[in-house]
Amino acid sequence: MGVVSWRASALLSWLMLLPMLFAEVGAAPTWTKHTNNWAVLVCTSRYWFNYRHMANTLSLYRTVKRLGIPDDHIILMLADDVACNARNARPAQVFNNENHRLNLYGDHIEVDYRGYEVTVENFLRVLTGRHDAAVPRSKRLLSDEGSNILLYMTGHGGDEFLKFQDSEEIQSRDLADAFAQMHEKRRYKELLVMVDTCQAATLHSQLYSPGILAVGSSLKGENSYSHHLDADVGVSVVDRFTYYTLQFFENLDIHSNATLESLFKSYSPSLLMSHMDYRADLFPRTLDKVLVTDFFGSVMGIKHTEAAYVGFTGRYEELLNPQKAPSLAAVNEPVFEAPREKDQVLEDEEDLNVEKIRHRLLAADNDLPVLVGLLALAAAVTVSSIAFPGA
Repeated sequence: MGVVSWRASALLSWLMLLPMLFAEVGAAPTWTKHTNNWAVLVCTSRYWFNYRHMANTLSLYRTVKRLGIPDDHIILMLADDVACNARNARPAQVFNNENHRLNLYGDHIEVDYRGYEVTVENFLRVLTGRHDAAVPRSKRLLSDEGSNILLYMTGHGGDEFLKFQDSEEIQSRDLADAFAQMHEKRRYKELLVMVDTCQAATLHSQLYSPGILAVGSSLKGENSYSHHLDADVGVSVVDRFTYYTLQFFENLDIHSNATLESLFKSYSPSLLMSHMDYRADLFPRTLDKVLVTDFFGSVMGIKHTEAAYVGFTGRYEELLNPQKAPSLAAVNEPVFEAPREKDQVLEDEEDLNVEKIRHRLLAADNDLPVLVGLLALAAAVTVSSIAFPGA
């Protein structure tokens, strides 16, 4: 009777613990830590007179690389290669300034999509991850639910559309649907969309997925203007919105505490000759709490695993104090054990089962399906012990 009553009390304890565990799991937020950064940089324009759009994109490419995002986390899409255009007075070089000190098209550039590869279809496939099996990993956005993604687009646009290659368009609804797929597939934690084109802010009007912050260089009915031209090249080499974005980042490093609020406040309508606009109603954080390096910089993901440290610590202790360190036999099973009463053996076995379940619960990391399964297992063990006390 003593063993049965003890088992009955154990079952009652588990049943009392069940709602508490469910309450804790239900209250836990579904928040994932920001563990990695990606950048998707897109120039959608062809032809020599759109030189500045390629320079815009390469300038942002240089900035995010300088702030720590590696090439294998950058998708670079350039619709034309003005560096090799016959009209380029400086072959194989691209500049965004008149002094020609910084060649944006240097030795360390990795273009993932170029020329006629830059299409609406390929762009949407990059965002959603719906690639043909033959597409290499270097052309894929391999982000996850811990990724902060910077999406920068520049080219020619209008009211709720952006032109690709001067032959097709992407609509604001297309972007919204692509972002919705990304959210459903857990391809991002937070997404910053930055567009430098005429009427850029209209591309944000249809967005509805959470975690998105969108900024455009101009309002509906406004144009986005170039900043200056290069007499040697003969065309404009950078747009105003991108130019002042680069100016803001020029003196920053990966350790900067500058926020998106300070970046957005740095845009002057008199300098842009248009009104920058942003949409933050879908974004979970206030702009004064968001570092620019959360999107333009890089973060290294670190996963804590106690098992490796415990194993190393045990081995280290054994090497330092061989007399005190337990042997493998002592850890895994008893070498010698005195006889015990039957009831005591049964109680010790129950204690061992409960202890094993407790450790598995602690290792479950608040995973609801795992907790439910383990609780069911615990209840089954206790019920079986009551139903078959002599087993």
